[in-house]
Amino acid sequence: MTALATATIVSGPVVSAGAAAPPAKYQTHNEAAAVLKRAGISWSSSGGCSNREKTNCTSFTKINKTTVSGIVAFKKAGKCAVRITGGTERGHASGTYSHYNGYKVDIALNSCVNKYITSHFKNAGKRGDGATMYKSAAGNVYAREGSHWDITYYNGRV
Repeated sequence: MTALATATIVSGPVVSAGAAAPPAKYQTHNEAAAVLKRAGISWSSSGGCSNREKTNCTSFTKINKTTVSGIVAFKKAGKCAVRITGGTERGHASGTYSHYNGYKVDIALNSCVNKYITSHFKNAGKRGDGATMYKSAAGNVYAREGSHWDITYYNGRV
């Protein structure tokens, strides 16, 4: 006797019953800073410090690993000097995809960075605060604020 088996193929995303896992993070400023330094990325703060709780510092404490991977990939792709001026320190706007939650970095304006973003990414309109947004093919958002680029990395690609 032979058994007859049938299979139903379902297409679409696999959905988990639980909540999505939180993003992997660098637990300390120095951990993330070492990766950035190896990639040739510099940073500065008005207070000359890295304390996450102080608004005049630039901190990478608890920054998402995908955010670090994203800015490293951006530096490699654009071949531009990149200087981070804002990380996970207090003082930025709140929200799920915020600086404090590890999704964002601010980088200094320079002609190479400006040209790369505006010529390689799609204009995505303006934010509520008037900043012009550019969206990469990977879905990350580069917003031109007055004195810097405010970048949101949803993944570790450019």
